[in-house]
Amino acid sequence: MQSNCCDMLVFGGTGDLALHKLLPALYYLHRGGRLHRDTRILALARSSHTRAAYQALAERHCRAQVARADFDDDTWKSFAERLDYFAMDASQSADFGRLAKALGNDRERVRVYYLATAPDLFEAIASHLKVAGLAGAGARIVLEKPIGHSLESAQAINAGIGAMFDESQVFRIDHYLGKETVQNLMALRFANALFEPVWRAGHIDHVQISVCETLGVENRGAYYDNAGAMRDMIQNHLLQLLCLVAMEAPVRFDAESVRNEKVKILEALKPITGQDVRDKTVRGQYTAGKIGGQEVPAYYFEKNVDNDSDTETFVAVQAEINNWRWAGVPFYLRTGKRLARKTSEILIQFKPVPHQLFGNGQANQLLIRLQPEERISLQLMAKNPGKGMRLQPVELDLNLADAFNKQRRWDAYERLLLDVIEGDSTLFMRRDEVEAAWQWVDPIIKGWQQHYQSPRPYAAGSNGPEQLQHLLERHGRQWIEESDS
Repeated sequence: MQSNCCDMLVFGGTGDLALHKLLPALYYLHRGGRLHRDTRILALARSSHTRAAYQALAERHCRAQVARADFDDDTWKSFAERLDYFAMDASQSADFGRLAKALGNDRERVRVYYLATAPDLFEAIASHLKVAGLAGAGARIVLEKPIGHSLESAQAINAGIGAMFDESQVFRIDHYLGKETVQNLMALRFANALFEPVWRAGHIDHVQISVCETLGVENRGAYYDNAGAMRDMIQNHLLQLLCLVAMEAPVRFDAESVRNEKVKILEALKPITGQDVRDKTVRGQYTAGKIGGQEVPAYYFEKNVDNDSDTETFVAVQAEINNWRWAGVPFYLRTGKRLARKTSEILIQFKPVPHQLFGNGQANQLLIRLQPEERISLQLMAKNPGKGMRLQPVELDLNLADAFNKQRRWDAYERLLLDVIEGDSTLFMRRDEVEAAWQWVDPIIKGWQQHYQSPRPYAAGSNGPEQLQHLLERHGRQWIEESDS
């Protein structure tokens, strides 16, 4: 089924996001017949490229990103017919007049403005689009994270964008919400009667949400050194996952109903201030070490990073939700770079049975893994063959790739770009949602500064700072690691 007739304009069209993620996703949508036959794709940047030169650049990157079996010359040729390039400076209002003239006056077309740029350009681009008459009812603007670096700056950006575009036209993207397994989390919770009675404090001991990376900061040193793991990952990706685990069932599966429930969770998060910042958070920064047998430098020797940097590359937080369903259940969030393994996963740790009849049982676990493979597994206790009642854990395992082996797994950006074109904002963040997340994150960052809580060192290739284990061990818990799952 084809989507609406659309002009897809990508600001920052020569950047990594556009070339590595957005164009390959649009290629797949084209290949699958999901784009209207008259949909146009226009990349915008300051570089002086001809259309042919940009198409060659885009082809090179798409060939590298798209599966070999999915890329063929005929499909690329038809896709390239949609693809054009427009050289402009997004900070100069005069260039938007030229852009408006180039686009024409077809008011029936949906116009999607994807801002794959630095956040400090968001307000200027939105203002220039409005002045040039390009922010009409059919316009949609997509904002990449980070939306600000604090509550105050996020409110300023949202106010600036809101002055030019209606909230229904603004799509704040978090690509984690486009992942298949994340959406399967909602299906698991709200389409299966099995879990609802036990999805609450009476049966769940704690929840772990982990997003671990083996990579360092790569080419993002200048940005990352001003952001850190808290702003880069916790404020958006991990809090979004927490919301989906903890939210109540929405009245309907539509944008406002889903986002209303997520905002309730963010507003119910217990503030972490004062001494709690020391007790309930762990900050770390990687030192030199080995990843996959290869020596890697310390963070402060990375490109475009200050040699005296106090920026955290690792964060763990003990979060709590003050509502009836979750009171007393800790949610442990952790994320970091240059760790021992690459994984994104959610662990639901159930409480043990009230009485250990057989003496050697373990509490049930539900593991939802987003990467490297998409998998949902439920650990149960079963009798070991032979005499007696010796138990061992066994897994009911759903590997989504195997379960749907005849269907290609969509990339998150494919789904989200199609949602923008169709005007479906269910998987995007609303203004109050972004600001509620900053409302919780800001006091933690300020607490680090007030208590001089510098990042703890951890060797690249390890599981993080030594203090990480104390966060759980003092309550008799432990982090799940590869050998445990």
